[in-house]
Amino acid sequence: MIIEGKNAVYEALKSETTIEKLYIEKGNFAKELNRIIAAAREQGIKVSFEKSETLEKLSPSGRHQGVIATTTEYKYFELEDMVEEAKERGEDMLFIILDGVEDPHNLGAVIRVADCAGATGVIVPKHRGAGVTDTVVRVSAGASAHVKVAKVTNVNDAIRYLKEQGVFVFAADMDGESIYRTNLTGNVALVIGGEGSGVHALTRKLSDGIVSLPLYGKVNSLNASVATGIVVYEALRQRNGK
Repeated sequence: MIIEGKNAVYEALKSETTIEKLYIEKGNFAKELNRIIAAAREQGIKVSFEKSETLEKLSPSGRHQGVIATTTEYKYFELEDMVEEAKERGEDMLFIILDGVEDPHNLGAVIRVADCAGATGVIVPKHRGAGVTDTVVRVSAGASAHVKVAKVTNVNDAIRYLKEQGVFVFAADMDGESIYRTNLTGNVALVIGGEGSGVHALTRKLSDGIVSLPLYGKVNSLNASVATGIVVYEALRQRNGK
């Protein structure tokens, strides 16, 4: 897998991501790149200085910012381990469950929100949903190196398991109770539906409640990652008592 861009590569170096090789644009003396080179050499990672044309060929997006890292494939986490670790730390859990979100840009943005909000983790389906790819890593601005993502065979089974562990599950949909009148403290999982179909009917039925955001314009829905940000930060506001 390829990670590109100064922030994404530096965050990968700070995490447990296995970086196999680092490519730096020859003649680029940006201080951020010097910091990346120093961190890589400290870890014994091979650094190769290449012409800009070489990085352009390696870059999936063309926006490498002078640095590209090749890594092992993303290693997903087990949902059960995420729950147990949160319990051991005595923390209230906050999960984000993506029900059919297929756009990698949305997943990357959601992972970035999860990191900023200190969420326990993100849950994605094995089928009919985006997984962690080069694009997701880039869009997350390096947050994917710090956020635990679980890939599950069945989202509804994951919801049943979380409920057994004392987690209240709320699905975000248009006809639900306002998030501003919903108690989002304690152990909570928030389900965000896909770009086109929203939250599936059975998933809605399994959820403990349906929450919605007030919409006053002509368009009747928000982008999945934008909706995630608003709902997650309302939960964070309630938890912090502000």
